[in-house]
Order: sequence, then C-alpha cells, then structure tokens
Amino acid sequence: MTTHVSAEIAGQPDCWRRAADTAADHATPLPQRGERIAVVGCGTSYFMARAYAALRESLGAGETDAFPASDETPLGRGYDRIVALTRSGATTEVATLLARASGRIPTLVLTSVPDSRAAQHADGVVGLGFAGERSVVQTRFATTALQLLRAGLGVDLSASIADAELALYEPLPTAWEQRGQFTFLGTGWTVGLADEAAHKLRGVARAWTESYAAMEYRHGPIVISDRSSLVCCLGPEPAGLRDEVEATGALFAADAIDPVAALVRAQRLAVTLAARRGLNPDRPRHASRSVILSGAIRR
Repeated sequence: MTTHVSAEIAGQPDCWRRAADTAADHATPLPQRGERIAVVGCGTSYFMARAYAALRESLGAGETDAFPASDETPLGRGYDRIVALTRSGATTEVATLLARASGRIPTLVLTSVPDSRAAQHADGVVGLGFAGERSVVQTRFATTALQLLRAGLGVDLSASIADAELALYEPLPTAWEQRGQFTFLGTGWTVGLADEAAHKLRGVARAWTESYAAMEYRHGPIVISDRSSLVCCLGPEPAGLRDEVEATGALFAADAIDPVAALVRAQRLAVTLAARRGLNPDRPRHASRSVILSGAIRR
C-alpha cells in the first residue's frame, strides 16, 4: 500500500538540501550566536527542539533551553528569543505561547504554513512549505526544521544528506522487523532523536518502544532487554555498551551514520511494522495533525 508518510520519508534528502540553502540565505532570521533562547514545540517538534537545544549548547553557540509548548514556558528568564517549531501553525499551545510572549520577548516560528495562526503572533517566520506533509505523522517537516537549525549553527549537511539517501536505499535488516520490543538510545543531543524514534514506533505501529540516554539505560532499563529486543543507538556508541546489550540476548544496532539519517531508518521501521500489523501508518489511532483546543488564545 502506498502511503503519504512513505513518500514524505523518501523526500527528506531533497528537503534537507533546501533547508541548507535557506540557512545560507542571510535574510533568514535564525538565532544568532550568543543569544539566550528557548525552543518550544509539541510532540515530535518538541523532540527536535530538545535535540537542537543540546547541540547548540554543545557547540558553544549560546545558552539554550527546550520546553513543551503545552507547559508554561518561563518567560521571565530573560530570553533573547523564543523559537517555536510547529508544522501546521495551528496548535493551540504554540499559538498561545507566542501570544503571551508578544511585546515581551522576540519570537521566531518555523512552520510549513507561513500564514498560520502561530505565524501571525510571531515576530519572525521561516516558511518550510516545501517540507509540508499530508500524513498525520510528522517526518520530513520535523527533520527539515532540525536540519535548518543545524545548518544555522554552521553544520555542513552534506554527509547527513548522503547518509539519508543510503538509509532510504538499503533494505532494513530482516531481523529488525522480527523483534517485539524496541529501545532507542542517544548521547548528548541525540537523546532527543532517540525519543523521537521511539515516539514514531509507538504512534505508527503501536510497538512496545522505549528510549533513554545511553548511560541511563544501563541503570535499570536494560533489564527489559532480551532475545526479543532491538536496541538501537543513535549517535556515538559508548564504550562497553554493545557487550552489555548483547549479553542480554538483544540485537544491538549502531554505526557511524549521521544521527538524523539514522532517524530516517527508524521512520521506515515504524511504517514497515505498521504494515505487518495491518495498520494505516498515515492515520494512527487517536492522533490528529494539530491539537486545537476550544476557547480563545490566552495572553
């Protein structure tokens, strides 16, 4: 069955190239080095926000926090800017937060709908309409927003794009599809990516999936791993981790592929597992493209 999400997953390398071009345009209002910023989003966008925040700080570009837009983001912390990630721009929590910040803190929104409600409340807008999606499931918008922000930090996306093309071309290992329990691990900025990988498998395939910082996984969660498990590390593999995982009987997967490209593999795995289980990956149950709450936007 041909699905929107499968086509959108396949379109990511081209979207990332356009993101790199957008970041190179001096007119694009990306965060500046040294700014103290907060990055917000909901669901998948929040996981991308967390990944970017950790990466930005690790590169010395400035103090960066990440919050779910559904929380009361602390606007009194003296941020130079708030950056919001929202595919549709219609999510109530994001629009509400931007309205609260209006006139108090400069705001920037990355969205695939530049004339959306969230965009109307923002001081700056980066339109990513070329990464828009028809599926309920977020894939290429989220990764494109993250890649744009990575490029804004000076990261050359060439290797990541090449790795994503490889991740799309190579068949998934058959042994992955045969597992019943999945754990994704990350280190540093890739912990957010691990959380997103688990989020995809749970939402799309209803699979038993967990995610952890790699070192924290050793402090208890490793007990769930057994011969039915796949444990996949996105990003650098901590010394000794492979041996500990394989001692449980679990299948361990890690390589030198760019972590965002590795997320593409997890997206493909989610769609494959959904098909095996007779599920429609375009329409996960109880999910919608945007969470829109009743009532007016609060200021």
